[in-house]
Amino acid sequence: MYRSAGVAMAWNVFRFCTALRGLGSIMILLVLAIVGVTYYAVVLCNYGPALLAGGPTTLAAFAVLLLFHFLLAMLLWNYFSVVFTNPGSVPPNWNLDFDVETGETAPLASSEFSSQMNLQQSAALGSTGNPRVRYCRKCNQLKPPRCHHCSVCGKCVLKMDHHCVWVVNCVGALNYKYFLLFLFYTFLETTLVTLSLLPHFIAFFSDVDIPGSPAALATTFLTFVLNLAFSLSVLGFMIMHISLVSANTTTIEAYEKKTTPHWIYDLGWKRNFAQGMMMKSSQ
Repeated sequence: MYRSAGVAMAWNVFRFCTALRGLGSIMILLVLAIVGVTYYAVVLCNYGPALLAGGPTTLAAFAVLLLFHFLLAMLLWNYFSVVFTNPGSVPPNWNLDFDVETGETAPLASSEFSSQMNLQQSAALGSTGNPRVRYCRKCNQLKPPRCHHCSVCGKCVLKMDHHCVWVVNCVGALNYKYFLLFLFYTFLETTLVTLSLLPHFIAFFSDVDIPGSPAALATTFLTFVLNLAFSLSVLGFMIMHISLVSANTTTIEAYEKKTTPHWIYDLGWKRNFAQGMMMKSSQ
């Protein structure tokens, strides 16, 4: 009975992971579609015409468009950096002397992390002094500390946080910086769009005549609702990840810490942030 339940659960997980793989570029196209609708509503339907029309609103329209394009550029840059950056694979010659935080195959040169590595090594050793390193049977390789296997990507990821369907990639040691910046600029961009379209949204419920075609008005209404929803949801997600970075932990490890009396990777919030935002271009 228990075996059949386990097989059924494994099959359901397999189907779920297969479905996530199938999304693939569809999620990227969905993100670009949301960006396109937002661009159409803000630039082409509202603030672009206000800038060209002149008058007292020209300066405000110019400021909104300038900030909108800057935040959009930063958002897209960090988004595609998360999508195309390897989150961190296990080095082929990995051992306990290698840097499991950044995935480099060279020993840590900075004394800043020497005490941390000593803690990692002592935690990975048993009472007899023999290494008690985890082994991934799916990848047929050793698993460094803080490394987890992603069933969607089909590989072990260093300091894996989670598999994000929006970026069609794992968030790990080497692209976490871009992911956090993506959340930051997404929040700023959606907040800007929400505030800039708020007067137009309020006008929908007034008795005044609103200029524009029905398609433009509908797009403006939809864009406001979408960006308000994304702004609030991303804010909560960003606060959660800032708290994780400040404690030098990940979403997966947050559950592991509940059974750990002392988290050995906590270096203090300043050094935790410095380590969490570190990126090595060699990977």
